Amino acid sequence: MIMVRKLGLRSDQRRAMLRNMTTSLIKEERIETTLTRAKEVQRLADKMISLGKQGSLHARRQALAYLLDESVVKKLFDEVAPRYKERPGGYTRILKTGYRRGDSAPMAMIELV
Repeated sequence: MIMVRKLGLRSDQRRAMLRNMTTSLIKEERIETTLTRAKEVQRLADKMISLGKQGSLHARRQALAYLLDESVVKKLFDEVAPRYKERPGGYTRILKTGYRRGDSAPMAMIELV
């Protein structure tokens, strides 16, 4: 059974947020968010890069079904995935950046290695 962090959201809202954040991470290659959200996005981003490394039509369609922008999928398969051709995993890095001023939530920056 896979443990899912609920992040204080309904399942549809949580899925939409994680899709948006994964798309943004691949597009920008670095985003800043809370630590728990970064940990969830890390799981999904690594799966998307693994799909990009496969390079098949089926993998591309699976990525298109999850990511929100076709240009991001193109970037994933043409630029990002070939960088990690020899790497067996661990495509993202989480760096803790401190605490948010308003509610003291632990913040982190997640980036592609």
